[in-house]
Amino acid sequence: MKILYAIQGTGNGHVSRAREIVPLLQKHGDLDILISGTQADVKLAQEVKFQLHGFSFIFGKKGGVDHFKTWKNMNLFRFKKDMSAVPLKDYNLIINDFEPVTAWACKSQGIESVSLSHQASFKSKKVPRPRTIDWGKLILSRYAPTTHHIGFHFERYDDFIYTPVIRSEIRELVNTNLGHYTVYLPAIDDRDLVKLLKLIPSVRWEVFSKHTKTGYNDGNVFVEPVNNIKFNQSMASSAGLFTGGGFEGPAEALFLGKKLLVAPMRFQYEQQCNAYALKELGLPVIWGSNRNWLPILKDFVANTQSHQFNFPDETAEIVANVVSKYAK
Repeated sequence: MKILYAIQGTGNGHVSRAREIVPLLQKHGDLDILISGTQADVKLAQEVKFQLHGFSFIFGKKGGVDHFKTWKNMNLFRFKKDMSAVPLKDYNLIINDFEPVTAWACKSQGIESVSLSHQASFKSKKVPRPRTIDWGKLILSRYAPTTHHIGFHFERYDDFIYTPVIRSEIRELVNTNLGHYTVYLPAIDDRDLVKLLKLIPSVRWEVFSKHTKTGYNDGNVFVEPVNNIKFNQSMASSAGLFTGGGFEGPAEALFLGKKLLVAPMRFQYEQQCNAYALKELGLPVIWGSNRNWLPILKDFVANTQSHQFNFPDETAEIVANVVSKYAK
């Protein structure tokens, strides 16, 4: 059996989840991996057969998407050319994690594909989302269309939605609390974060930034370039995680029982939805309209959080079911 696994390369969440899913798929057949996009810092250990340009949302430094750089990075001619570059009909099963090139290529050629992603969960009207009119809804629904959907979310909101894929490397971490707070906000300049976090000098802040190539510290704030191993170690030994409105990072923090504070990226509908779901579950959120983060941060540090999430290890079973049900 030949399987194609197409992965979105914007951000680290998709590739991080793939690190867990790839070895499981390899047990079921001859696996080829495709990645499109340019913003991931996390890498796969396995060979990537197809590396495509795709469509990437470029992170800015002020809390949102850099629309100019995102537009500048788009290449519709190359996108259309890439759609015909992958021999999709050679595969018995095509699995898609929010990857647009193969999704649209499958759609245009009448080939079935299966979305296995957090974004797939939004096919259910039961998933929490803010009651706002947002062009991001259209992007989310049309960005990577597939014929079948298996989703992941913080809770099982529908019968095709499962709890998050927690990587083995996270499940196996030694979970302690050394009192520091781990920070990952890829759409904010670390220099701006340092100015803010220094205003709470009572704790150590360990910041992982996409915008620096060298580590440094300023008082009680320690900044490192994004590094998967160091980040995991920092989070596992932290009191809590302060991060954006992504999915995998908050899910892993909740699995570890850490305190969590999220600040979703502005103009990013999916992150707004994730933050809304977390708010409904009792977690604190800093919305883009809030210009004064300091009081919320102080409350986050000072107060405890009482939550318990059950994210069972069922990824192997999910992958086996997908292969059994959809492979031709």
